Amino acid sequence: MQFKDYYDTLGVEPSAGDAEIKTAYRRLARKYHPDVSKEPGAEEKFKAVNEAYEALRDPEKRKAYDQLRARGYRPGDEVQPPPGGFGGGGFDGVDFEEIFAGGGAGGGFSDFFESLFGHGRRGGGFGGPGAGPRGPAPRGDVRAKLAVPLEAVYDGGSVRISVNGKTLDVRVPKGVREGQVIRLAGQGRADGQGDLLLEIEYAAHPQFEVDGRNIIHVLPLAPWEAALGATLSVPTLGGPVEVKVPANSEAGRKLRLRGRGLPGVAPGDQIVELEVLAPRADSDAQKNAYAALRDAFGDGWRRA
Repeated sequence: MQFKDYYDTLGVEPSAGDAEIKTAYRRLARKYHPDVSKEPGAEEKFKAVNEAYEALRDPEKRKAYDQLRARGYRPGDEVQPPPGGFGGGGFDGVDFEEIFAGGGAGGGFSDFFESLFGHGRRGGGFGGPGAGPRGPAPRGDVRAKLAVPLEAVYDGGSVRISVNGKTLDVRVPKGVREGQVIRLAGQGRADGQGDLLLEIEYAAHPQFEVDGRNIIHVLPLAPWEAALGATLSVPTLGGPVEVKVPANSEAGRKLRLRGRGLPGVAPGDQIVELEVLAPRADSDAQKNAYAALRDAFGDGWRRA
């Protein structure tokens, strides 16, 4: 099983902070999103970026990954499991059992990720037959975390998971909150003993972040769209909507789409945060256009 360098995938240093990792993820997920990118291999790159972010955004997962990386593994190296296995306390007692509905954002994760972090452990693997979920709860039940796509949280319905060698359809209530627990009777252990208690968490999403019941989306703008105003299509969990960007908008400005957040007694909103980007100037015409802007504005705009 080959080692993956998740820091290299996101283009950040191992010392990068959470904000830098999140920014790199946003940029690359937007670049390789299958609905946007026409680059060859974009879908596979998109999946790799999502997997890397899923590993590094959580402090416990990142700690376990860093301990493995400190052993000197590099991309392409064959990984040897530590004593006790990846899931059996081999990393300073760090214990993982996490189930990703439908493979999480961007599709299924690699064997390397699944062996390191669990992903609905199916028995065997580096964890060995004894590697199980987070541990027994009262009455012999078993606990695990279920990472649910935001689309399933928004719409409700069923998500499909694999656990104990079986495929199960789990009903996710519309607007389910992180920390809520779903009980699957008789699914706790492979022998049918005990219940499986799934604690809900939200899977990472390439376009959205969650703040309470609100959804945050960063909308990239060209300088002329920010200066002149524009009407643009913005993704929401309920489908794309048209948003009018006022003229002379600055980076960091926030627009509110009421009721477009997560469902609840008081539904959340979607917050659209504006990000102004400067396109590359590759052709002579593009360079001339930038030169015309420079001549038109001079240095006075810095003091405006």
